[in-house]
Amino acid sequence: MSPSSWPVLIVSVIGAVLTVELARRILKRVGRNWEFTGYVVKRCTWPAYTVAALIAFNTVFTPAMVDPVLRRTTPVPVYVDGPIGSMIDRIAGVLTIACVTWLVIQVAYAVTDVVLAHLMQIEGDRNRRARRIRTQITLVRRVAAAVIVVVAMGAMLFTFPQVRALGAGLLASAGIAGAIVGIAAQSTIGNLLAGLQLAFSDALRLDDVVVVNDEWGRIEELTLTYVVIRSWDERRLVFPVSYFTQNPFENWTRHGSRVIAAVLLRVDWSVPAHELREELHRFIKENPLWDQKDWTLQVTDVLPNGLVELRALMSAADSASAWDLKCDVREHLVEYIRTKHPEALPRFRVDQSSFGAFPGTGALSWPKDTRAE
Repeated sequence: MSPSSWPVLIVSVIGAVLTVELARRILKRVGRNWEFTGYVVKRCTWPAYTVAALIAFNTVFTPAMVDPVLRRTTPVPVYVDGPIGSMIDRIAGVLTIACVTWLVIQVAYAVTDVVLAHLMQIEGDRNRRARRIRTQITLVRRVAAAVIVVVAMGAMLFTFPQVRALGAGLLASAGIAGAIVGIAAQSTIGNLLAGLQLAFSDALRLDDVVVVNDEWGRIEELTLTYVVIRSWDERRLVFPVSYFTQNPFENWTRHGSRVIAAVLLRVDWSVPAHELREELHRFIKENPLWDQKDWTLQVTDVLPNGLVELRALMSAADSASAWDLKCDVREHLVEYIRTKHPEALPRFRVDQSSFGAFPGTGALSWPKDTRAE
């Protein structure tokens, strides 16, 4: 390459990048009124820079082995003699394929981001269907990205003449290689199929509230190979997707996001259940976490230790609200019983007649009753 050719190449690349920057600024201004352009600018800026620069480079740069007559007729003769020119041209071609693949994937993600953003805002009865569609879109675009990457890698390999010469032999042995890979990657392929099964069978969705191995949490990420559950204490539990197709688990939001919260109280027989029921209703009416639908307070059991069990039920819009509402109700009822009805605090009774006196003392061997503090 002659020294006079360097400025031509540099100016071409810089001009292409500046053109993309101008388009980015225009799209950003338009994006104030059109949501899609905002996602395109966010995801596609850097891929577009690299694609524009490489296209400009390939347009100006002429391979080393070009015909001398074509060299003289090339409008901008920027070339390198010898094998170095061929190597540069091949590297530029491979990089162009890689960057175009990057740009295509980012454009696809930008398109789906618009849909996912709208689905995130849906609440109420339509929330379950929205989460199902979000899960399916997330998995499908990951599969599409993987397919695009595989195709791009194949295109990169076929830019080398040696690989093209071996193409027929590789295709002939594809069946044997496929069988070997299938046996070696059996668990991985099983996870991939399990991930698609979960997504399209509607058994598991993003943001579902689940209980797995006695761990309560939300589905934070669902891929083709693993599932990430965010527990209530911000831990992340990672399970292979196949676990959810081979083992039972609890899905609290399978048919809706509403959750019934339960509070259990074990108190003395003297507790005024009807008064507690009225107090519960008065309290949850003023609590914004209650969804104004279901509530009740019932005596559900008489325990062998001489206590009665009360169960207070109340509904909430989702599991997070149900947990906070349950804690609020438990705290309020405990305080109400302690201050208004201390005689109803847990108490264990013992029959004196079943115990004898200590010899020579006349004292009973067990107190009349004891309180459980």
